[in-house]
Parts: sequence; structure tokens; C-alpha cells
Amino acid sequence: MSRAFVKEDDGVDGEMLPDRPISPHRNFVTAEGLAAIDATLIELAATLASTSAEDRPTRARLERELRYWRQRRATAEPSAAPPDNAVVRFGSTVTIERDDGREQTFRIVGEDEADPAKGALSYVSPLARALSGKSVGDVVEVAGGDVEIIAIR
Repeated sequence: MSRAFVKEDDGVDGEMLPDRPISPHRNFVTAEGLAAIDATLIELAATLASTSAEDRPTRARLERELRYWRQRRATAEPSAAPPDNAVVRFGSTVTIERDDGREQTFRIVGEDEADPAKGALSYVSPLARALSGKSVGDVVEVAGGDVEIIAIR
């Protein structure tokens, strides 16, 4: 049979796109992170429903995103706010002072919530790992410099 009469998808025209990589780390999320995942799922499903069947590249992209976020939702492990501020842990907001005098404040959150520019640091990041379990006054070395914990809330 001639290939001219066989319809094939080429990936660009709508074939199922490869899945986004899923982190090997546990999927801890804050309450806000879980709500954001749920909102993303609703938004993606609505967008997919309103996308024309002929717009196969967009549909393929949306379906891939839905697969990713459904997996992240299925594996989400909501974590309650820390019971106290004695040590840095998941969900803590910590203020550090770098050895050059700069102060920075970060909240330790799940990987999908992380946005360092907005003060949200993934719990698996090197800085968050270095700070975890430490108290106010502790100094840790990160990326060749020292940081001191000056507040935990």
C-alpha cells in the first residue's frame, strides 16, 4: 500500500509528546502548593476542552501537561506547617545573612512551588538542605560562602 494514503502523526502535528521528567524526590507540598496543583489541573482541563480537535500540537502539549500534573497530584504529600520555629524544616520561613551582609528570606517549599526570585526555595536545593535542622545563630557553608540563620518563622 502506498504511504501517501496513510495518515501518520509526526509529533509536531499532535502525536503524544514525551512526558515531562518526574523528580525522584518525595513530592512534599504545602497547603498552598496543593491548591496550586489543583488549580492548574482545572485550568489545563478547561483549556484542553476548549481547544479545537484540529489544533493537535496545542492539544498534545496540554495533554502532556495534564499527565505531569495528574502524576504530581497523585503523589503529593501535603505537609502541615512546622509545629514550632526551633529549627528550619519544610514549610519554615527562614531569614539568613550572607557573609557579604545581604539578608534574604526564603520559605522552604515543594519542588513545584519553588521560585527563588519570589522567596520560595525547594526543600531539595543545596541551601535548603544545608539549613534544614539548624537553629537561629547557626552558620552553614553554602556555595563557598557562609550564611547565618537570623530568624525562623
